[in-house]
Amino acid sequence: MTSATDKPVGQGAQPSESGRRSVVAVRLRTRGGFTRWPRPVRRSARGPDDRRPGPQAGETEDTVPTEPTPEPAHEDRATCGRRPSEDVDQASQAPSTGPSIAPSTATSPARRVSAGRPGKSRSRDAFDNPPRSTQVWKPTGVRRKEVLRALGIFQRATADQLWRMLRPTDRHDRITRDTVNALKETGLVRVETRLESGHQLWVLTEKGHKEAKLLLPKSVRISALRKLRLDAKGRPVTDDGYDEHAAAVTSTAAVLTGAGYGTPLSWQTEIAHRLPYGYAQYADLTMRAPDAGVPAMILEVDRVNEPVDDLGDKLRRYHDWFELLAPKADAIKAKAARDAAVHDFRLWSRIYPATGREGYVPVAFVFTGKTAAQRESRMRRLEQATRRYFAGEPYPGRGAGITAVDYHQAVPVVVTELERITADPAGAAGKVWRRLGRDEWQTLTEALDNPDGDRLYAVQWKEAKRRQAEREAAEREAQRPVCTRCGSKFTDDRWQETTRSSWPGECYRLCGSCAKQAADRAEAERVARRQAEEAVRAAAEVPVVKPRSRFGIGRRR
Repeated sequence: MTSATDKPVGQGAQPSESGRRSVVAVRLRTRGGFTRWPRPVRRSARGPDDRRPGPQAGETEDTVPTEPTPEPAHEDRATCGRRPSEDVDQASQAPSTGPSIAPSTATSPARRVSAGRPGKSRSRDAFDNPPRSTQVWKPTGVRRKEVLRALGIFQRATADQLWRMLRPTDRHDRITRDTVNALKETGLVRVETRLESGHQLWVLTEKGHKEAKLLLPKSVRISALRKLRLDAKGRPVTDDGYDEHAAAVTSTAAVLTGAGYGTPLSWQTEIAHRLPYGYAQYADLTMRAPDAGVPAMILEVDRVNEPVDDLGDKLRRYHDWFELLAPKADAIKAKAARDAAVHDFRLWSRIYPATGREGYVPVAFVFTGKTAAQRESRMRRLEQATRRYFAGEPYPGRGAGITAVDYHQAVPVVVTELERITADPAGAAGKVWRRLGRDEWQTLTEALDNPDGDRLYAVQWKEAKRRQAEREAAEREAQRPVCTRCGSKFTDDRWQETTRSSWPGECYRLCGSCAKQAADRAEAERVARRQAEEAVRAAAEVPVVKPRSRFGIGRRR
């Protein structure tokens, strides 16, 4: 081995773990007339090494980069503050490879930086992403499938949006960018255009569209293919059709997925809700996230450029569609149904899962753009214009102290702002949602809940029944008869006895004890009268014996 003093030009001697020096080859790279900083090429003939590419102990292909990955916990702290020009062998900061599925909670936006962009609080030379010349990540099969499925659903997306949707725990979008670049090399995706923000807009090619269709479940609708257009000279025509509305729709799905509301497969775009009068209301997004407490939700994204009346018309058409009866449903039974039973006859219950709450499928309006004051004004105007569709109806018996609201035939409507979601540390999982008809900001599940609905009605109905029973008992007590002799009230049994006869006598005005005494007295008088009558009758039946006369006819002298 060549010693450190006899090293040739372009090579550097590095100490090994055993104290000996190993050769590190350095390639000088030039571009134009400028010489770039030399790149160290490390070689190791020893055992498993976390700085050597390839699967190591406890690793798989899905978690291993193609270039050495430094371990921040064992980095030399003396090199942390140096610039890249001060030390050629400086180890870059290792990004997280992230799990294979999206986590249930969102990472704070303040701790995640887009690729190649220094954070505002960092120095000019401190980058969150390692340069491509230092570290190249190997795209895995799992990540390739994730990107293909996401582009199949949303049609167009940037690497930043795919990163926030698919891998919110990664510190930057470097791995996602490497994945789409690898898919580009295989002819599965292509760059449609470059946005003003500098992000490349990725779409599927015809080959990638066919593969994404195979990866998506049959229940998920794949978006239309964006075909490549060529000019007269055979050059690709840059398509500027990706407007701000489409970007806001994809960003909304990304932040909600990053907050744990489902996965990319939980979303569908441009789902038609056809009405009998020949109109189809297309939803910007439909979400199904039962694990997050939202089995189904329809989302409309507005950049504060549509009239409020148009938003109200959308909600009206959704309400009309929810009211449609299912095929072969009995209209008479549907009209007579009450509470949750009304949904068994509706068409929407055949398409969307049960919401687990009162009312139809919730509709969310996501506002973005303009100023905060303009967005707030739009929310208030929308609330005033559409109150009839989300306010519900009072339960029967409201005059008896029941203030609960019947939401079974109402549309739960929530609003939020994309700027509010990105500013909140918890993202879409925080208190960034407001239910129309309420003033406080809540989490999504709290906003969709109905504390003044069936639960309150059950409590108030029980209390109303108790008060009604007390009133009826008081009225009955006021009608209870009173004994005319002793003045005490009748018992329930005595009262019931007195109401059986249609010819009440004098005894029915007496309580039980007085009536018994009166009956005993009457019985004694009857017995005395009977005995007197019997004595008279016996006296009348005794024969009268006449005395013999001394002057009888047959008497002799």
